[in-house]
This record gives sequence, structure tokens and C-alpha cells, in this order.
Amino acid sequence: MDRGGGELPHRHTGDLRELDGVPADLTDEERATIDALKTESDQIEANYQDAEELPDEVDQRLGQIEAALAAFEARRMIYDPADVARAGVFVSIDDEGALSVDRGYVRPEDEAPVVVDAEAESIGGGDAADGETGLNPSRCHHCGGAPVEPEDDGDDAIKPLPDRLITELTAHRTLALRNALANDPAVAFAAVLHNFVLATFYRFATSNGCLEIAVRSPTLPPQAPGLNDSASARAIDTRHDAWKVHLPKEEGDLWDALIAFDATEQSALFAHCASFGVNALYEPANRYNLGRVTAHGVRRRLDQADVLARAVGLDMVAAGWTTSVDNYLGRVTKPRILEAVREAKGESSTQLIDHLKKGDMAREAERLLEGTGWLPEPLRLAETDAASDAATSEAEALPEFLADDDEVEAETDEDQPQVVAAE
Repeated sequence: MDRGGGELPHRHTGDLRELDGVPADLTDEERATIDALKTESDQIEANYQDAEELPDEVDQRLGQIEAALAAFEARRMIYDPADVARAGVFVSIDDEGALSVDRGYVRPEDEAPVVVDAEAESIGGGDAADGETGLNPSRCHHCGGAPVEPEDDGDDAIKPLPDRLITELTAHRTLALRNALANDPAVAFAAVLHNFVLATFYRFATSNGCLEIAVRSPTLPPQAPGLNDSASARAIDTRHDAWKVHLPKEEGDLWDALIAFDATEQSALFAHCASFGVNALYEPANRYNLGRVTAHGVRRRLDQADVLARAVGLDMVAAGWTTSVDNYLGRVTKPRILEAVREAKGESSTQLIDHLKKGDMAREAERLLEGTGWLPEPLRLAETDAASDAATSEAEALPEFLADDDEVEAETDEDQPQVVAAE
């Protein structure tokens, strides 16, 4: 059942709980309308089952019937009132310019609070936390909540340090910490990994810590057909969920958990998080982007994406891409369809379909291209001398809980991974 909206970007709802709703009941009039539409559709198909193509007015009517039935399928969902009070919606514009509302998602911080048994808490020592940490709330200015001002006993009382002085002192500490971190590659790698994991798994983390390096994950177009169901998307989701089980629920416990991982696990997790920052998207540098991107910037991005693709040996056919009506052939002109068939199967194959209307031509071209490995130009990787001569290094073993999944693959170099801070 449609939840009322379009297809959201990949992993856009990864950290949210999705509510289970019940479709609204159909009225007797609506049921009668559905039955009439289905009967009319069946009758049309029976009348034209032997026709090579449908008359335009008949084809148009079938489209109207299909749209009407789809509207009934996408009727609103009924949710528990208690869930409605804490849930939210995603409001966006779909690929046809219409309003899209996707309902029924709950953020972690909006979940119902867990009720703690007062007697059990008393037995466990509810005040032990302060004693264990050695912190005195009356003296701690950074323990959360409003700071407690020191009592002023007169002119000799010790007053708080001026903000400017604290800033200057911590500037010295920052430089010293930078120098110390530069001389400890292992801790530097762990610090970057910590930031990457915060950004990737703890979506609502309070901050990224003291290291000004983060993964900026671009939003992929939600209207791309089959994107969320692609083999790559499924592999990413499987790997992400496997890692999520092995990470602590609280971000404050993350550092100790990462340090406890061995080098192979750290490297694999680093690669997974870093991958979310990949942006190989083409964007038109036009007035709609309001100067956000330039043609030169997009070209540079795509050139660097080619370099990265060669380095990892990207093969879009092996990654699961197949050219279809939905993802390419039905969205280009007839000359483009014929060009695809010509490149994959030769001129004789184009003569089999060059007389067809576009819809039929696209469907026949999909059949002809099946198994050929043909790729649209934006998905191709131009060969270079450097790429053909490059030697491939043997991959190290993955962590055991990832290695069991055939869809999850990763490669790690024997050297310590290098991190470059982007501007």
C-alpha cells in the first residue's frame, strides 16, 4: 500500500521508525467504481487483443483507468492516535511537479520515554552516577544544564575566567593537539573514523566532535527508477545494517568501541563510511541552480569520479545495471534507441525495430539488449593506458560478520588508509 508519497532518497529514513498503518476502508460507492473500471479495462483488452496497436483514444482511456485505480490503491493510511502525536511526514515535490507527502516516520528523540521502575532505580543507586564520575554538579560548568555560578564571597572570591582568555588558552591547546595528532597516525586514523561513523550512523548526533572533518553525503534523485531497489543499494543497506548491530547505541560510547576493533574491522568500517561521501552526480549548470554549481566544477567532479572508479575497478554491468525501458530506453528519442541496439547488436538488428512506434521500439530494444552488457554513455568508463597497465592488489579479509554476505564486498590496502581533510 502506498503511504501517500513518492520514493524517498536512498537511506533517507534509515534512522527513523516507520509506522504500520491500516488502509482506510473503501465505501460501497468506491468499491462499485473499482469494479466498473476493472470490467471496462478487461473489455477493452478483450476487444483489442489481436490488434497490433491500440487507437490513440483507446490507449488514452486505458491510461485514465490505470491512474484511477492507482489513486484508490494510494488511499490514506490510518495510524494509532498515540503514534500520530509523535510521528512526522516528508513533504516534497515529485518528478512530475506534484506535491508528495510521505507519512508515518518517528525520529529517535520523539519516541515515547522508557518508564523506569522507581523501586528498582532506588535499589540500583540512582545517585551513583555522580559519585562514580567524581563530578560535583555544583562545581561542574560543562555537565549539562545551566552552569552554576560560583558564590561571590567578596573581592577575594575567584571569579570565572574571561571568555577571551579561555579562547586564547585553548588556541594554544589546539595547536599542541594538532602537532601531537600529526605524530600519532594510529590515533589520527581512529579520530577521523570516529567522525565518519558519527556522521554516518548517528544521524541526530549532537555534534561531530572536535575534528573538523565530516562526511557530506549528497542527496540522490528520488525519482531515478529502480535506484532504491538496485543491487548496489541492497548491498549498502545490508552492510550498513550489519555494522549498526556492532556499534553502541549511545554516541558517547563510540570511541571505546572503535578502539576495540582490530585493524581489518576499522579499515572496513572506514571504507563504508567514506563511501557515503561519494558524489559522481551530473548536475546541469543552469539558472535553476542559482550559481550553486558551475560547468567546470561538475566536469571536475566527474573526472575525479572516473579516477576513483578506475581505482576500485568499477564495472556497472557487474554492479547489476541492465538497460531497460524504465531507466533509459523509454526516456530517450528513437535515434538514441536505435544507436544503442546498433552498438550492441549491429545494423541488422536495428532494421528489425526501426519501423516501430517509440513505445514498441523501446520494449523490443530492451529485449535485444538483454545480456549484451551495453551501457549508456554516462555509465561508461573510458579506458586509459594507466588503467590497463595498473596491477591489482590482493584484498585483505573482511570482518567475519561482513564476509558472510556475498553481496557485500570491500577492498583494503595493506598500508594504513590516508585521510585528506577537504576544504
